Amino acid sequence: MKSKIHEYQKNNNSSASNKIILTYGLIAGAIVTAFMAYGVYSMNQNPDWEGSMILGYTGMLVAFSFVFIGVKNYRDKQNNGVITFGKALKIGALISLIASTIYVGVWLIEYYCLYPDFMEKYTAASIKKMSTSGMTPNEIKAKTDEMMMMKDMYKNPFWVIVFTYVEVLLPIGLLVPFISATILKKKQAN
Repeated sequence: MKSKIHEYQKNNNSSASNKIILTYGLIAGAIVTAFMAYGVYSMNQNPDWEGSMILGYTGMLVAFSFVFIGVKNYRDKQNNGVITFGKALKIGALISLIASTIYVGVWLIEYYCLYPDFMEKYTAASIKKMSTSGMTPNEIKAKTDEMMMMKDMYKNPFWVIVFTYVEVLLPIGLLVPFISATILKKKQAN
């Protein structure tokens, strides 16, 4: 009898965590995508606009705050106020992965359907900014070569996907689940 109760609780917790992961992943994905879409639109309209990076990372911070909220919700409402670091990290990482996948998917649609010349405009604007930044000619040449290599790699959809995942996951998408798990872990009282 005890094993059936334990099995039921385990399945119920798994179902609850899946629902939380999906719900908060979709919310975070919608938010980060909305910020990205607006930033790309603004930059496409005005390549000299300098707020796109700040807007993008602000959107990521707002969106990935839902990782913390989702993990806390699971801990407090579904797991009787208890969660291990590993479980919290897993839930947070999966929320981040869903949000990041939505971000990548929307970027692919935007890039290939709406802004196929984005890399040309982005590269030209970046090179123009470097010329007035006080960088040495050698630094400008090295950075220009790097930009041209990235622009060339962007012709392959595989690299578009890789670069976009790296853009969203590495700075914030993996750090927030780790911080959330560290803050929210809570052992069961004896």
